[in-house]
This record gives sequence, structure tokens and C-alpha cells, in this order.
Amino acid sequence: MAIPSKTNKIKVCLVSISLGNGGAERSCAMLSQILTDEGFDVHIAFLNDGELFEYSGKLLNLGKGKPVKSTFFQRFNRIKKLKRYLKSEQIDFVIDHRPKNQYLREQFYTNYVYNKVNTIYVIHSYRLETYFGKHPEKFKKLYSQNFKNVAVSRKIKEHVELKLNLSNLTTIYNAYDPDWVLKSKETIDIPAKKYILSYGRIDDDVKDFSFLIKAFDESNLWKKNIKLVIMGDGKDVQKLKKLAEKLQIRDEVIFLPFTTNPFPYITNAHFVTLTSRWEGFPMILLESLTVGTPVVSLDITSGPSEIIQHKKNGLLISKREVPLFAKAMRDFFSNEDLYKKCKDFTFPSIEKFTKQNIGKQWKRLLEDEKQ
Repeated sequence: MAIPSKTNKIKVCLVSISLGNGGAERSCAMLSQILTDEGFDVHIAFLNDGELFEYSGKLLNLGKGKPVKSTFFQRFNRIKKLKRYLKSEQIDFVIDHRPKNQYLREQFYTNYVYNKVNTIYVIHSYRLETYFGKHPEKFKKLYSQNFKNVAVSRKIKEHVELKLNLSNLTTIYNAYDPDWVLKSKETIDIPAKKYILSYGRIDDDVKDFSFLIKAFDESNLWKKNIKLVIMGDGKDVQKLKKLAEKLQIRDEVIFLPFTTNPFPYITNAHFVTLTSRWEGFPMILLESLTVGTPVVSLDITSGPSEIIQHKKNGLLISKREVPLFAKAMRDFFSNEDLYKKCKDFTFPSIEKFTKQNIGKQWKRLLEDEKQ
């Protein structure tokens, strides 16, 4: 491995697909702020141009002017630009947040782009295919060459250790930003007097908003003029609208576009829901608790149980069954004592996810060359 530069600051380059529109991207942007606060010289390289979450550091936008369809040589030239940048800036550590599912491409990154640079891969999903492709055993050698691999939840770490027996794994959670509370005070047009919120990339295969709409329908909360708000962009918006129409609750389900500042919508929601089929460390839950909004979530394998304390800061539903989830949503309206108890404990429950605590863990990782 390369030896960190002998300058006053260790140089770190975060690499991401983009710097907006997703939980992994938001956590990458936040990590840039955390590492800057911890005294590192932070750089960020991202592959697709677009909206940016708030960040700290020097940007390398590899997606600027990128055509809709790139040729092989255009892609190769962008990657060469990244390699030259890492060398010219004398980067000590690369922290790579990209999904990794094509072996030859990742072999190229390992052996060419990141050659002689301490490399850390961040694993954001419990689903191995997302970060290890369809043949995880082929990726094992690439990951084993890294300085470290960071799982964003304990369950991800245990899963990867069990399946691939990787020894250079650790867990560092994503952090929350206290500035989210300030952002939540931005004035918006409230979508409804009372509403339940779910937000994220509208990919029904992953997020299973169809399940949520069916549970909302069965809850009959819409009969009490309580709305369901689904916020985000993605390929399945029209599919979900058609489902709401089929269930005859189209006027009760409000669809809003993606925004880089969801916090005013979160704050004004009665609660936030998560119905994904899989996650890693679902930022939607942490973001909600940070601004004082309790959550109702399916207890999927990775993430929710490490954030939610059942009936203390939210509700964890053990099975993907519409009646169970519908009842939980009703309970948070009918049981005022339970709701108030959970709401009062939202912010105190997330102490371990402070930027300071997470920053200390990253600082130890990057400064301890013996790990």
C-alpha cells in the first residue's frame, strides 16, 4: 500500500456515481463534510453531472458535458482523467462509494485507476449483487487487496463475512447532520393537513411502494382525510399512480418530485414509512428521526433494527404483510400516548450517529496505518 503523504493533511478522494439523488450519494456528501471537519484534505470525484447535496472539499466533475451515450473511448478518457487527478494531487486514500457489479470494470479500477493508492470500498447495500456482482467470489480478491472495506451496517458486515470470509471489513454507520433541523424550517406548500410520507428513488422492485399503497388503502386512514405522500423520481411513478387508481384512492395519494431538501416535508409528516425489500443503512429513517418525526418500517434484514427501537422511536413490523402494516399506521394515529412517546424519543435515540462520533471512527481508520 502507498504510504500517506508527509504533508500536514492526509489527502482523501471520495468517488461516487453522483453527488445527488440517493441515500448513498447523500452519505458520501456528508462524509466529505465530516472528514473536512476532522482535518483531512478532501476531494470528491463523481461520474454523473447533476444536482449536488451539500459537500466540503475540491470537486472533480467527470460527468460535465457527458453525452447520453458514451463511447468506450469517452469512458476510458474519463477514467484516465481520474487516475491522473489522483496522481497529481498525491491522494493518499480513495474512498469509493460506487455500486460494483461488473468484474472486469472493477478489476480495471483496482489494477489501473487505484494502483498504488490506499483504497477503501464502502458497501451500502445488504444485497451482494449490488457491490459484488452476480459472482461475488470473483470480487473477493479485489476487495481483499483494499486497505479496508467499510460496511454501513453491522448486518452487511456479518453477511459479507459469512459469504466471502473477508477479513478486512469494519462497520462505520452513516451520520446525521444537525443542520437538517435548520433545513426543516424552510417554508413549503404543505401537501395536506395530515399526511404519511415515504420518499426515495421510485424503483418499486427495491422500495416496494406498491406494498405501501396497498397497506394505506387497507388502513382506511384516507377516509379520515389523511393522505399518503410519495416523494421522489424514478421509473415506476406511473405504475404507482395506476395502482392508486385501481384501488380507487388516486386522490388520496400525492406524488411529489425529488428534492435535495426533503426535511420540511419530513417535519410536517405525522410519520415516515420504509417498505423496501432490502437496504443497507436507510438514511430515510435517520433523516426522519433527526428532525423529530417517528417512523414505521418493515424489519428488513439490514438497517432498520439498528436504527429503530420498537415502540420507543418508531414501529418495526416483523412481516411483509399488508394487514400488519396497515394496523401499525392506524396505531400511530389512534394511540396518542404511543405516538407521543416515540416522537419525544426520536432525537435522543440517535446519539451514536452524530457527525462527531462517526468522524472519530473514520479518523482512527485513516490514521492507523497498522490496520
